[in-house]
Order: sequence, then structure tokens, then C-alpha cells
Amino acid sequence: MDLRSELLKSIWYGFTALDLEKSGKVSKSQLKVLSHNLCTVLSIPHDPVALEEHFRDDDDGPVSSQGYMPYLNKYILDKVEEGCFVKEQVDELCWTLTAKKNYKPAKDNNNVLPGKDAFHLWSLFNFLSEDKYPLVMVPDEVEYLLKKICMAMSVELNCVELEDFISQDAVQQNGFTVWSFLEMMNTGKITRGMGQEITSMAIEEVYREIVADVLKEGYLWKKSQLRRNWKERWFTLRPITLDYYTSEDRKERQGSIALDGNCCVEVLPDRDGKRCMFCLKTLSKTYEMSASDTKQRQEWTAAIQTAIRLHSEGKTSLHKDLKLKRREQREQREKRRLAKEEEQQRFQALQEEKEHKLAELELLKEAQRQAQALLEQDEMRRRQHHEEMQQALEVQLREAKESRATMQAEMVLKEEEAERQRKRIKELEEMQTSLEEALQQEIKARQDEEVFRYAQTGLLSEEEDKMKALMALQEEQEEYILKTQREKQELRQEMENKSRALEEAQRQLEEVRANRYRVDQDVVAAQRKLRQASTNVKHWNVQMNRLMRPIGPGEKRPSGGGSFSSFQIPSQRDPGLRLRQRSEEQDEESKENMDNNSSSASNGDMDIP
Repeated sequence: MDLRSELLKSIWYGFTALDLEKSGKVSKSQLKVLSHNLCTVLSIPHDPVALEEHFRDDDDGPVSSQGYMPYLNKYILDKVEEGCFVKEQVDELCWTLTAKKNYKPAKDNNNVLPGKDAFHLWSLFNFLSEDKYPLVMVPDEVEYLLKKICMAMSVELNCVELEDFISQDAVQQNGFTVWSFLEMMNTGKITRGMGQEITSMAIEEVYREIVADVLKEGYLWKKSQLRRNWKERWFTLRPITLDYYTSEDRKERQGSIALDGNCCVEVLPDRDGKRCMFCLKTLSKTYEMSASDTKQRQEWTAAIQTAIRLHSEGKTSLHKDLKLKRREQREQREKRRLAKEEEQQRFQALQEEKEHKLAELELLKEAQRQAQALLEQDEMRRRQHHEEMQQALEVQLREAKESRATMQAEMVLKEEEAERQRKRIKELEEMQTSLEEALQQEIKARQDEEVFRYAQTGLLSEEEDKMKALMALQEEQEEYILKTQREKQELRQEMENKSRALEEAQRQLEEVRANRYRVDQDVVAAQRKLRQASTNVKHWNVQMNRLMRPIGPGEKRPSGGGSFSSFQIPSQRDPGLRLRQRSEEQDEESKENMDNNSSSASNGDMDIP
């Protein structure tokens, strides 16, 4: 049901209210006033000359609804833009016009609804009525609306009074009109005599839920985006937005959150002294909220998810979708009822056919009995004739011989006729057997069909349960995917940090290796210089030994050659000799140190200072 259809329902009441004589026509002056008021509440420019130009070829008489529709579509409804006007104002205008003429409750009735409640019920009736004129509401939709109102009042619907009212002839033939519906509500029998204030609150709640597309309302604590403090706000959830106000009178709106397919709802753990927390994530912001208890949090999260699902499916109203589904269910029930009636008719036709075949079978049996009687009579006549022939045989032997051939031919013909009769009887018996088998097969097919129908019903219910479970699993999977993505991002960050640390350690190791290689080169060069110096020291020590060894008086040279190793020079007499020995000891110690250093360097275990 689009916006144009909704507006036409309200305007239809306004047009019929101006038709005082119930002739289906309204004067041009009244249509001018109606058009001007419609343009005002619909926020479109009004063209006062358009109506005259549209009907300039007609006389000055009244205009019918068919004549007014082209003007209404062209100059008013085609210019309407959704969101630029308040539809409740259009409904109030049309209700004011039609209520003066049609809504006249009895003044002595104590259960008369206030004007605001009557207007809300009128708007609910228009929303749930069928898309055909004059506007009526089927009993199923009336029962649905009354159940919603009674549920809001926490009472049970008085089904006895409702069935008594539905059983009226006018209601059964045409359905509920809005005036008969308001008359039934004014009796107070449906609401079980509840207080007027409770009834008004229930009607207001149902009106806002169904007509105003309010999925849920109530107080929630909201965390501020700037100061990060918590404030209590009155939230109103619709299929496309989540508005929040200072209080439940909805006079000061503090903000609005646009809902789309990119939004999601998540349950949060308790913190900051708040419990039953959840958050609504959009592409730009994350809104944190806290409910009064776990049940309220579950209801709010489910309602917001429903709004997001409606937006992703391209639907703007939950109850419009529910109304279409209920209408489809009624159409399917009607189709099933018609199919059942057709099936019963076919069954009756089969029964009649069966009875007709049974009658034919009885006729065939009667014909069989008659044929058997004829056959018996023929047999008796033949026997009588045979006896007569035998009696006449003695008298007329010659005539019997001559007629013998003729008699045999007649006997053959009679036998053939009898054989044909027997075959006919056998065929009739087989036909009877086949008819009985066909009847049994038909009965079994009916039973199998009923079994298949019950099985199909069970499968459909099982499919609905599995679909609900699948939706729940899909939601859990989406939450798990989000959690996995966050963990994956944290792991990727940690791996990058470890990779940077490893690269730094490798760089430091390369620097240490380079320093070690330079130190090894320096040690090798020092060892080479040390060996060279040691060789030079040995050479000069030999030369010094030759030069520093004196020859005492009266000593002889040894006979073994020119070596001076056999001479012993006292150390206390020769200080130069002590100096030479000390230098030799130092040379030996330095040589041992060099040998040790060279061995450790060759093994690759040298410590780097």
C-alpha cells in the first residue's frame, strides 16, 4: 500500500462527507475548499483557477468522484513529496469533515470514546481496510486490531461479543464499516468495561505502533559522544531512524540515528557502573546504550535488528508488510476452501458415476438372468421338441432321416449362440471385477492423498523452524566473523612488531660480525708483527751473547769449536748478564702469550672486547 492509496482513503471520507444528498456528487465550491485545505496540509502550492479550468466545459452543477479524480491526481497527488508533510494532519482534516456528518454516538452512553480515540481508531481502520471502495474491513483484520488493543490493556478479547456482532447480516455480507466499528467500540463490551484512561492509552499505543510505524519506545541510558557521560533519553524506533528525546512527551528531540544495511547491534559487558549494555554501530559512529533489565535489552536489540532488516529488504513499514502477508494468507485460505469445494464436487461426481455404474451393473446382471431364463426355456423347448421327434420317429422314420441334417445345423447354431452368451456373461463378470478394483484404488488414492497432505503440513512447519534456526545461525556467524576480523587485525599488528624487532636484531648481529672480523684482522696483523719482533729479538740476543761474554785471565778456549756456551759468568759480577736473562724470560713469556692468542684466534673462540 503506497502513500497515494493511503491519502485517497482519507480523502474519500472527506469527499463523501461533502455529499450531503448521497447522490455521489459534490458542488464545485465545496471541492474548492477541500482542495485548498488539502494543498495546505500537503505543503504544495494551491492553484485556485485549476479547478475551474479543469471543469470549464461542464455546467455549474456538482461534480462526481470520477470527475474529481483526474483533477485530484494531476494538481494535488502528483505534486506530493513524501517527508514534506505530516500525514496525521491530512487524516485530521478528513476526520473533521466526516465525523460531523457520520460520527454521532449516543449521549446517554457512558462508554463513548473521546474524539482523539475515535480519530485514532478511524485512522487504524483506514490502514487495515481493504483497497476497494466503499472502505470496509474484513472480520479477521477487526479481530487482529481488537487483540492488539486488548493486549495493550493486558486483558483478553471478549470473543463472544465479537462473534455476536460479526454474525449480523450486514456485517457478513459487506464487512465492517468504520461507523459500525466505532459503534461496537462505544458499547464497551469488547473492552470489558475498562477505564477510559486505560483504553485511551492502549489505543494511542496501537495507533503509534501500526499507523506511525513505531517499532518500540521507551527510556534508555545513552553515553554522550563528547563528554562521555550517561544521560537518560526517551527513544523512538522506526524502520529508518532511531530518534531520542529529552522526555516521553517528544517535544525536544536531541538527535536521530539513521538506520541502514550497514548498521549492526552488539551486546556489551557491564562497565562504568552500567548494566544491560548494548551498542548500535553505524559507518561513522558507535552509540552505547544501557537498558533497565535484560528483557528490555533483548527487546531493543531485536527491534533494531528488525528495523535494519526491513531497510535492507526495501520495506518502509513493518505492519504494511504484515498486512500484505495476512491478506495473502486469507487469499490462500480462500483458494484452499475453493479447492476443497471443487474436490468435494469431484468426489460427488465420482460417487454419482459410481452409483450409475452400479446401476448399469445391476442392469447387466438382470440381463444376464433374463438370458439365462431364455436359455433354460430354449433348452426346455428343445427337449420337448426332441421328445416329440423321438415319438414321431417310429411313425415317420424317413422324415427323421431327411430332417436330421437340418436338425444338426440348428443345433450348431444354438450351441454357437449359447457360447456367445457365456462369453458375454464372462465379460460382464470381468467388468464388474475391474470396476470393484478401480473403486478400491480410488479409495486408497484418497487415503494416500490425505496422508501426503498431513506430511506436507509437517514439512512446512519444519521448514519454518529450520528457517528461524538458520537466521539465528546466520546472526551468530556474522558476530563470529566480526570477532575473527578483530583478532586477525590484532595478530597482524603483533606480527609486524615482532618482524621489526627481528630485523633490528639481525642488523645488530651483522654489525657485531663486522666488528669481530675487523678485530680478527687486527689480531692477525699484531701476531705477524710479534713473530717478526720475536725473530729479531732472538737474532740480537745471539749477537749480544757473543759480544757480552768476556774471557777471563788464564782461561782457555774449548777444543770443541767457537761456541761460548760452556763459560759460566757469575751474575753478581756481571749486571749486563742479569739484564739479558730477564729480557730472555720476558721474550719467552710474550712468545707463549702469542702462541695462546694465535691458537684461540685460529679456533674462532676469541673474545671481542
